[in-house]
Amino acid sequence: MERTLSVEERIKRAEEIYNRRMGNEDRRRVTIPQEEKKDIKLLKRLILQIIACLLIYFIFYNIQNNNYIFSQDFTNKAKEILSYDTNFPQLYENAKQWILQFVNKEKNNEEEMNVITPEESIGGAVENEVVNEEVQDNKTTDNNNDTNNIDTTSEQTELTQEEKDIKAIKETTSFIKPVEGIISSKFGQREPTTSTVPKNHTGTDIAANTGTKIKAATDGEVVLSSEQGDYGKHLKIQIGEVSIIYAHCNNLYVKQGDKITQGQEIAEVGSTGNSTGPHLHFEIRYQERTIDPQKILDL
Repeated sequence: MERTLSVEERIKRAEEIYNRRMGNEDRRRVTIPQEEKKDIKLLKRLILQIIACLLIYFIFYNIQNNNYIFSQDFTNKAKEILSYDTNFPQLYENAKQWILQFVNKEKNNEEEMNVITPEESIGGAVENEVVNEEVQDNKTTDNNNDTNNIDTTSEQTELTQEEKDIKAIKETTSFIKPVEGIISSKFGQREPTTSTVPKNHTGTDIAANTGTKIKAATDGEVVLSSEQGDYGKHLKIQIGEVSIIYAHCNNLYVKQGDKITQGQEIAEVGSTGNSTGPHLHFEIRYQERTIDPQKILDL
């Protein structure tokens, strides 16, 4: 049979239960969380240190063992640099002192240069006068040299044979465009795609449809009307010392000995002779020296 507790015993037991419960809650609320926080911080720090050590170990392992990535010289230099015990604060102080010394030295040099003694000022004035006289003499000499150079240059700039021929043609003969078309090959050296076409082109090719009328670019006399050779059907018209050749024609309207007037229809565009397509080979000669037609008239 359960014993009946007195009021005092009940109060005492209740106080013990209360104190026991409050003590457990205080330990859970105060002591345990602090230990957990410390453990978590230590664990994080430990993990970071382990990762850093692994990375450093991995880098050094690659430097020492992977010769195909790093050369032996690079590895040796890296080891030598890492072996140094660098004192960065001391380096900073040394650099600071060196900069200050350099700045002070520059200031002293500027102050010394700004101080001019009377002897130096007189000597400087004399030197300036001498320099000015030398400059004037040099200018006079340069002017004389320039005059001599102009005379020499005027002698050296004598016209070339081609320039003389072009000047003579323009002074004695007027030209018009013989046919409307597109320039398919210019005068001079070229890189043909066909082996039968010569590299040195003695005229200007004007591409046009077969049968297009060709007009005489100048007055003159037909000194040659032929169907032979690489030019195929072609004309040669002479006016003074200037001769014009119209080549690769389809039909010729004039014959040897005919007198021609400028603008007269003399032939048709074709592709006879050594030709790769219908065009007019327009050639100008002065004393049988070929001239670039585009330097004589606008084609």
